[in-house]
Amino acid sequence: MAAVLGVSRQTIGSLENGRYNPSILLAFKIARYFHMPIEEIFIYEEEQNEENH
Repeated sequence: MAAVLGVSRQTIGSLENGRYNPSILLAFKIARYFHMPIEEIFIYEEEQNEENH
C-alpha cells in the first residue's frame, strides 16, 4: 500500500496509530485506494481552545 501511494511504511503506520494527519492529497489517494468516500476513512475534528468556547 505504501508503495502504491508513494509514501513510506512508517507513514502508513503513523496514520494507522493516529500519530499523523495526512495531507489532503494523501487522504484522497487513500480514499481512492480503498474505493471509499474520504469521509468514511477520516474524521475531521476541530481543535478546541479558549476562543472556541
